[in-house]
Amino acid sequence: MAYGPAVALRSTDLMTEPGRTTVLIGPSGCGKSTLLRVMAGLLRPRAGQVWFEQEELRPENVLRLRRRMGYVIQEGGLFSHLTARGNVTLMARYLRWPAQRIAERLARLAGLARLPIEMLERDPVELSGGQRQRVSLMRALMLDPDLLLLDEPLGALDPMVRYELQEDLKQIFLELKKTVVLVTHDIAEAAFFADTIVLMRDGAIVQRGTVRDLLDHPADPFVTRFVNARREPPELVGRLP
Repeated sequence: MAYGPAVALRSTDLMTEPGRTTVLIGPSGCGKSTLLRVMAGLLRPRAGQVWFEQEELRPENVLRLRRRMGYVIQEGGLFSHLTARGNVTLMARYLRWPAQRIAERLARLAGLARLPIEMLERDPVELSGGQRQRVSLMRALMLDPDLLLLDEPLGALDPMVRYELQEDLKQIFLELKKTVVLVTHDIAEAAFFADTIVLMRDGAIVQRGTVRDLLDHPADPFVTRFVNARREPPELVGRLP
């Protein structure tokens, strides 16, 4: 996968475990967001295959399969011309879900995301950054997808809001038992969420395993440099194993 002369993603072999959380981590430009977009079928690799639940992603089935994936992009990506409710229910309304089914699902998701239901009548600009991220998560979960993909969902938030959302997100992951792939550049955040961490550099996977594997058994000097270079807020450092 390349953009002009720049290689964004090299030959990569990655399998995610059902019901578990895989975190892609690495420096800016290492290919982690590109890999997530390939998994979502938003980018098509020049070579190789992408499989989702025993079915290869192809142009003729990608739209159907993508409805079984929830995707949260950086900074939420809410449509400014729709209310929070309109954003969350967009695909359900497109698929002509009955109004009662939409209302029941909306109430369930608002409870999960700890967002007061009345805030769904607001426009995105009227919500705080943390509230917008909760709405984005609700939108990703609306169709009850099998796979949840999150691209640095908490990167633009201030530390305390980020800390609170981390706690809520982890609880949601545990409760729903979804297969999750999350992108971050934050090693403490990766350690908090991940069953498996995948560290990338220059479009390739350098090492995969637990955070303890990266700390105690680095596969490459870059792994140690990356881990040691992180300067995490104190409240996150306390959650490293």
